[in-house]
Amino acid sequence: MAASVTLKLATSLDGRIATSRGESRWITGPQAREAVHGLRAEHDAVLVGVETALADDPELTVRLEGWRGRPPARVVLDSRQRLADSCKLVVTARDVPTYIVATTPPEARLVAAGVRVLQVKAVGDGRAELHEVVGALAKEGLQRLFVEGGGQVAGSFLRCGLVDRLEWFRAPIVIGGEGRPGIGALALDALAQAPRLRRVEIREVGDDLWERYERI
Repeated sequence: MAASVTLKLATSLDGRIATSRGESRWITGPQAREAVHGLRAEHDAVLVGVETALADDPELTVRLEGWRGRPPARVVLDSRQRLADSCKLVVTARDVPTYIVATTPPEARLVAAGVRVLQVKAVGDGRAELHEVVGALAKEGLQRLFVEGGGQVAGSFLRCGLVDRLEWFRAPIVIGGEGRPGIGALALDALAQAPRLRRVEIREVGDDLWERYERI
């Protein structure tokens, strides 16, 4: 089975994931957040960038009442292995499979904590090359990836043509141009270069909209 990538966005109507000061809890409502946990449960791994991990100190677990399934692995794109020993992902690495994808050799402190560090090739800006990231995770048995952000990570996966599905939760609020965008720069010169998706479903979840897209 070929690896697949699902990108999740939870934004305001104008595509913002936080205010200019970084406030983001909670843009979407409880029903939307519960739906996200259901989506996590359907995937092999939940992936975030290191900036999200450092700012939010998330657990990235499935928190659904009565759920007893196999927990998805947690993956952090952390080229320079900046995660602290005290963060939740590292502290619980022996309880839930936790991966760091880096461009440098594995650090002993993380390995000792139970984190699996995968070293991949770096691109020009020092970030991990995403096709190699997906391939390395697939070799670990993580074929279905659920990418949760933030904006730079979302933009990078879209720019590389790796997003197969998009799950977009939109709250009925407007944050404005000073807010932090849900999708980072795509370096487009023309509309013809823009990633194109086909909407396959739209539904209401509480006060929010849940739009589902597939790559054309």
